[in-house]
Amino acid sequence: MSDSKAFIEKSLKEARWVLPNTDMDAVAKLARGFDLPEVVARLLCARGVAQEDVQSFLYPTLKDNFSDPFSLAGMDACADYLAAAVQAKRQIAIFGDFDVDGATSSALLYRTLKHVGIEAQIYIPERLTEGYGPNEAALQSLKDGGAEIVILLDCGTTAFDTIAAGRAMGLEIVIVDHHEAEESLPEGNHIINPKRKDDTSGLDMLAAVGVTFMLCVALNNKLRAAGFYKDNGIEEPPLKSWLDIVALGTVCDMVPLTGLNRLLVRQGFEQSAQSTNMGLRALIDVAGGTPPMSTYMAGFMLGPRINAGSRVGQSELGAKLLSTDDPQEARNIAWTLNDCNDKRKDMQQGMERAAIDQVEAHGLDQNPVILVDLEDGHSGLSGLVAGRLKDKYKKPACVISRAEGEGRGSGRSIPGIHIAQAFIDARNEGLLTKGGGHAMAGGFTIEPDKIEAFRAFMNDHITRQMQSGAVNVETQIDAVLSVQGANPALVNMLQDYVGPFGQEHPEPLFLFQNVKIISADVVGDSHIRTMIADWEGGGRMKAMAFRALGTPLGDALLKQTKEPFHLAGHLKIDNWNGANRTELHIRDGAFVVQDHLRAAG
Repeated sequence: MSDSKAFIEKSLKEARWVLPNTDMDAVAKLARGFDLPEVVARLLCARGVAQEDVQSFLYPTLKDNFSDPFSLAGMDACADYLAAAVQAKRQIAIFGDFDVDGATSSALLYRTLKHVGIEAQIYIPERLTEGYGPNEAALQSLKDGGAEIVILLDCGTTAFDTIAAGRAMGLEIVIVDHHEAEESLPEGNHIINPKRKDDTSGLDMLAAVGVTFMLCVALNNKLRAAGFYKDNGIEEPPLKSWLDIVALGTVCDMVPLTGLNRLLVRQGFEQSAQSTNMGLRALIDVAGGTPPMSTYMAGFMLGPRINAGSRVGQSELGAKLLSTDDPQEARNIAWTLNDCNDKRKDMQQGMERAAIDQVEAHGLDQNPVILVDLEDGHSGLSGLVAGRLKDKYKKPACVISRAEGEGRGSGRSIPGIHIAQAFIDARNEGLLTKGGGHAMAGGFTIEPDKIEAFRAFMNDHITRQMQSGAVNVETQIDAVLSVQGANPALVNMLQDYVGPFGQEHPEPLFLFQNVKIISADVVGDSHIRTMIADWEGGGRMKAMAFRALGTPLGDALLKQTKEPFHLAGHLKIDNWNGANRTELHIRDGAFVVQDHLRAAG
């Protein structure tokens, strides 16, 4: 982002609002050079998109902007190895993680291998009984089932002992992952991970499904060069038509929507409009959506349903849904996942209440990191509850649930705090049995008698990260708007030009200065619904503050009806009853100080 200046030093959520100090000459140059609306050019400048990168940012294509899969360390040798395995018709099994990234990765590789004549077995571990990553019993069952090669997707990078055990069984193991890697790697036959210390591809933003797609492209390249398709009289795999599931996994794994990910998601969303994937079409229908996909649909409608299977003991359903070509089977699985999601919601609410009670009773929110230990918790929901604690207390949070004599935990972080590195370091200190993940999210396994020592370790580790000055406590405002100027055409234009939005490329955050709160009431258990207008002039707009009841923001909205108010939020289209209206989803608010009123004139 360009140089910026503070507008609000302390909002109701205790954030410092920062406005971009936009170079209007640069904005005008972009607008003229690329025939862009001024608001789009302003947004690109505010986000630091250089003039030479504007074309590829706005209009990325597979032909011009797709990265070389062979730039990934080890890819050339791995693709040769798998091409030889396909030609020899060797028995291949797929072991995928139980989340959306693992399910989409598994389905993508399954479809690719099936197209070239290999019917691969898919194994998804049960989140509740097996936990994250490969385990010896699972590898043995695949070996007993005839597998010669096991391809681990979205896991395996830190599973040193399990990989060694699998190799000792006589299995050949390929790891395709994107999680944090250490200096040394497991003794797999091939390991493709852009986070390998020796990888110089620059593709470390990819989700596992993105890495898997690169592997499929590389494999296709090798089989084509070997004359495999010509010799066997078959067409090449329709890889482009499967980009819809690549986009789904990428969005749901919350990796940065920048670089290659932006291309994969844009192309995948376009592909979803005419998707041939029966499972994806059935899930969209069951969720009440209409193609094409959007980041909201993928992240909040489809992803939670796929994840719900693993949270209630049916981990394999997501991969099975996205792999089937049977319309009836797809519909049956989609409805089962929908039921699983309803069950998950009820369980999650009870677990959240128990976690918050523990935080409040023991003052855990006073620590640098919140760590909750729930003896009756559900390990499949630990990550979701940790996310709610993180949002509520604005601190990194971990939730441990007990299962079969061990603690299984998940953590969620805030910008500037690398929680997975803390887990890896704790594992290396002997405090965790397993530990890893991403900067913003990770998981671990712990022996119950080490929880207090782990708590002390995490408090120290997070404190040292915070003291490094890396924590971002600012809220970056993209632009200032009036209520009257916030119309559906603007929202659609921004989505068409600058979307899709996601991690490290968030939805534009707009500042509405000096608005009038016309009305405010409570919706559901905790949401605040308001009607706002410009303090002077026309225009009205509905605004929602989710989970705001009982917070300083919620209290202010319910009481602030006589004085002007500042709001920061994201614009959405509300098409209730077929009428498109703009709606503001409020992220934060601030009281107007007199200096700002005078400056506003």
